[in-house]
Amino acid sequence: MELVINALLGLLVVATAIMAGVYFCFSAFVVRSLDAIGLPAGMAAMQSINRLIVRSAFLPLFFASTALCAMVFVVGWLDRQHAGAWPLLMGSGLYVAGMFAVTVLRNVPLNNALDAASAQGDEARENWRRYMRAWLAWNHVRTVSCILSSTCLLVALVQRAQAA
Repeated sequence: MELVINALLGLLVVATAIMAGVYFCFSAFVVRSLDAIGLPAGMAAMQSINRLIVRSAFLPLFFASTALCAMVFVVGWLDRQHAGAWPLLMGSGLYVAGMFAVTVLRNVPLNNALDAASAQGDEARENWRRYMRAWLAWNHVRTVSCILSSTCLLVALVQRAQAA
């Protein structure tokens, strides 16, 4: 069982780091580039990204990494005295709350509202500005959550390996 848990932790370190990279790219330059393009092209590009991302390799990684984090959280909770249990709990809990929950409760509703919005008309510029500000702020939360999660899970893996 120890080998399986450590293998899952290793996989999660990589998966959470990949997700951190995806979110970091959006925070660092993708969203700002779309904003610099302006209306209606930037808005249309973001709408296209939002439609395509759910049919890409992103979605299986998004759900699988969340499910595995939830699973290792339970394992860590049941064996809190084990080496690496606390960073495992912090990393997996932070990922589920800071990445998954934020995406489902904040970013997806913003994306759905953007998809229904028009890039034309008087309200378009204000809608785009509000979307960009809110979406980017929540994406920063996802980015930091994934970075911290990956780091905590790596610490948990190292502590478990050292205790073996």
